[in-house]
Amino acid sequence: MNFAIVFDKQQNDKEYKVSVPDLPGCNVMVETVALGLEKVRQSIKSHLAILAEYGEKIPTAKSIDLVRQAYTNDNPYTYMHAFWAIIDIDITAYLGRSHKINVTLPELLIKQIDDRVSKSTAYKTRSGFIASACMVELGK
Repeated sequence: MNFAIVFDKQQNDKEYKVSVPDLPGCNVMVETVALGLEKVRQSIKSHLAILAEYGEKIPTAKSIDLVRQAYTNDNPYTYMHAFWAIIDIDITAYLGRSHKINVTLPELLIKQIDDRVSKSTAYKTRSGFIASACMVELGK
């Protein structure tokens, strides 16, 4: 899942506050952009692990355009000097145990799925592809 993140230069000009708008309270303070990307990735994973531990729903990440628009509208001056990035996190580990199910699909659809999986590094298995498609649809 692609989480939008915002780097906001603090008034002391020595640190960035890196926040994840889709995960309220998930932020870090860092001195460099590279460290910010590393630390916010760790923070997102920790945040998702805590949600999973307590049986909370994993929030669906909004598009960076939607998040930027909401932040800019709510805080026009606060984020004038901020910049945005996207962190891709595989959330499968935070969704709970896997269960085997029996699904019937048309042969052509299975071939298209298998073709996409074989050509993409984003999906490791047919099940992973189907799970990702389901997450997108459920997030609507």
